Amino acid sequence: MSRFRLPLRPIPRNHLLTVAAGGLAACGFQPLGLWPLTLAALAWLIHRLHVVKTWRQALLAGWLFGVGHFTVGNGWIATAFTYQAEMPAWLGWIAVFLLALYLAVFPAIATLLGWWLAETRRAMLLPAFAAAWILAEWMRSWLFTGFAWNPLAMVTLGGFDRPGLALAAQWMGTYALSGLVVLLGGWWLFALRSWRQERKWAAAAYALGPALLLVLPLHGERREGTLAYTLVQPDVRQDLLNDPANYEKQFQTSAALSLPRKPGETRLVLWPESGVPDFLRPGYAQFWYDETTYAGDPLVARERLGRVAGKGGLLLTGTTDLAMKGPKVTGAWNVVTALDSGGEIRGSYAKAHLVPYGEYLPMREILEPIGLSRLVAGSLDFLAGPGPRTLDLGRHGKAGIQICYEIIFSGEVVDRAHRPDYLFNPSNDGWFGAWGPPQHLAQARMRAIEEGLPVLRSTTTGISAVIDADGVVRQFVPPLRAGRLDGKVPPAHAPTPFARFGNMLGLAWAIALLFVALVASATRKR
Repeated sequence: MSRFRLPLRPIPRNHLLTVAAGGLAACGFQPLGLWPLTLAALAWLIHRLHVVKTWRQALLAGWLFGVGHFTVGNGWIATAFTYQAEMPAWLGWIAVFLLALYLAVFPAIATLLGWWLAETRRAMLLPAFAAAWILAEWMRSWLFTGFAWNPLAMVTLGGFDRPGLALAAQWMGTYALSGLVVLLGGWWLFALRSWRQERKWAAAAYALGPALLLVLPLHGERREGTLAYTLVQPDVRQDLLNDPANYEKQFQTSAALSLPRKPGETRLVLWPESGVPDFLRPGYAQFWYDETTYAGDPLVARERLGRVAGKGGLLLTGTTDLAMKGPKVTGAWNVVTALDSGGEIRGSYAKAHLVPYGEYLPMREILEPIGLSRLVAGSLDFLAGPGPRTLDLGRHGKAGIQICYEIIFSGEVVDRAHRPDYLFNPSNDGWFGAWGPPQHLAQARMRAIEEGLPVLRSTTTGISAVIDADGVVRQFVPPLRAGRLDGKVPPAHAPTPFARFGNMLGLAWAIALLFVALVASATRKR
């Protein structure tokens, strides 16, 4: 009997190296911060674009790079599955890989467009590819609700005490800064080629230029503010956060960390997302209050929360409001509520940019019957709020609110018609694993630089931080530790160019790069 075997072709070595390069590029993000690996990986990708012969090969190179890049960079998402009892933990890594297959489309768009623009003008390739990368990252931030996590620009951030090259984001925006990172990777490729051609001085210049830009201690001027704050990190772990038996202990821990240290001190007290399990508004069926509130009465709950702020103080805390249709609850809003010392609600903000599969289940009617559900406990889907809003809190300033995941979206965090004095970013990073929280903090720092606004982050388990308008971390509480931060809110800068023009500024940089590419091509021909 003859045996039939399917012909199996070995995967080309260049394909494997491109996937590996994508994974190495993600090592430049926090918590590793190994930016030389990012530049070396980009140099390999740009080399591949130089040698491929067809648009299909260019498209494949970008897609393979993206698969490795997003699998490594988004690996923290797998941790979320360990908190969902209805789905096995091993499914988390399959989800990470499937997400990477989709997100890899955007680097593929960049490589295809860059190669096509430079097909007959090879001198255009590097600036054309950098411009295409800017466009692709911008598209990734909004297409299909967007997933803007970890743009390449994140590798430009320095240590907590200095923003480094990321300071340029106030003039460029994050996505244009990512294009600059692509250019720096190209310089390293030029360094290697110059070395092979025995042009040692040129090789040294190409190699050291990017390194100097990324290690120089660039920073702004340190200034002090006048608005006092107490920022709390209660260290409520994700496996206890939604346990009713732990609700009162959670409140007592946060309240104890919020006690005033000076008699008569007027402060802004900041608690994290999911900081209060109580429903604070009246009008719901009694069993909703009985399930979550120690006192069983929203008025009593608000009054004891107000006492935390102290006389003349204000508490900003994450909580949940219910959406009602008659007596029926149809959904919920993830909100930040402002409470004065008497327990009166002085303002609120509903999260607008929700996390798919975390705060709502897309295509619920299809996915729920086959056993898939949200990664975070709860059966109600959250509803989207109206977008960036500024809360005028009187003596406590004008607060822009961005809840958790919302802070990652460049150009979408501020109500430009009513510029705030600071941004408050309450978050629950307890299901983000070890890599997620430092990456999240890095992106909050980038928003501070872009907008010229301080950012105050209060999280359940860390990393909580006070970030000034230059992206410098003034204070922080490490992960998995209870603590508080006290001080004065750093002052805002005058509106930066990015604050005035938003992501149109980044797209203008992309057009400028294409102009440079055309000039480079014409010069090369002459």
